[in-house]
Amino acid sequence: MRKIAVSRIQELFAAIAAGQTLYLPVDTKAGAKFEQWESGKQLSSALNTVRSAKDFFFPQTENLMDFRVEGKKIEIIDTRRESEDFVLFGVRACDVRSFTVLDRVFLAEPVDTYYKNRREHGLIMSMSCTRPAETCFCGTFGIDAAEPEGDVVCHMTADTLYLDAKTEKGSALLEGLSALTEDCAAEDEAAVERHRELSHERLSKLPLASLSADRFGADKTDEFFNDPAWKSLSEACLGCGTCTFVCPTCQCYDIQDFDTGHGVKRFRCWDSCMYSDFTKMSAGQPRLTQLERFRQRFMHKLVYYPTNNDGLFSCVGCGRCLSKCPIQMNIVKVMKQLGGKQND
Repeated sequence: MRKIAVSRIQELFAAIAAGQTLYLPVDTKAGAKFEQWESGKQLSSALNTVRSAKDFFFPQTENLMDFRVEGKKIEIIDTRRESEDFVLFGVRACDVRSFTVLDRVFLAEPVDTYYKNRREHGLIMSMSCTRPAETCFCGTFGIDAAEPEGDVVCHMTADTLYLDAKTEKGSALLEGLSALTEDCAAEDEAAVERHRELSHERLSKLPLASLSADRFGADKTDEFFNDPAWKSLSEACLGCGTCTFVCPTCQCYDIQDFDTGHGVKRFRCWDSCMYSDFTKMSAGQPRLTQLERFRQRFMHKLVYYPTNNDGLFSCVGCGRCLSKCPIQMNIVKVMKQLGGKQND
């Protein structure tokens, strides 16, 4: 484990950015968001960004390829440029776990090479949480906010930033920063442990600390699919899709072709299972009512995905949907109603 004084964090950022592009959360008028670091940009003190770091591996909009058309001749042009190495600093435990969820979708056969390319070039410097929000419930899904996953795990106290490499990529990065950072002594290890204990104490006092996902998981479709509670839960849903666009694990997308007049551009764009025209085909829409669409979203998070992925849930408890839903409907309310007294 290495360490550096928080007062020298700009030096750390400059050293990382000298070798590869660095992104970190910064404050904006719309809330914290990941931006490329430049000299003088300050690390946000916000718990989490408005949108997750998912965009770096699965962008909201991306140009997949171009087609040049000349008569009956069609030339396919590969437009990919995602080859630079980059570092994401300050990613919280919930968002880091979301990459595991997405990996099981995009890296399964047939592999999505666009996603794979970005994942291979990205390095994750995660940040442990010290002051979780009241909307946080990552612990429900076995995520430790005080000890996130990542290539390098960071713990920040009032005056010191601790850096712990967990992968070969992380070790290589810290080796390159050895002239700027120091080795940790026994007292530093103790300070990090106290930091974790404080985080765990605060996490245990959160309003949703006792929320359990034990009732849900693999092979529970028959138990929940026809539950009458779906009707009352879905009645107020606007179908706006806000929950899906702030969610770090949603992976639905649509592909559209745009005729420029001298060729065609093929784009991939995020889509939402909450939209009435989602997966609409010539034979019609497979989910005709908002109840069906609402049920699909939450069943996928809590039942369908775990069934196909060794019990792993596709919710990471980041709390974004709790704070952003305009009618205050979210996965926690669904879990409490369907899960019964266990989640009260």
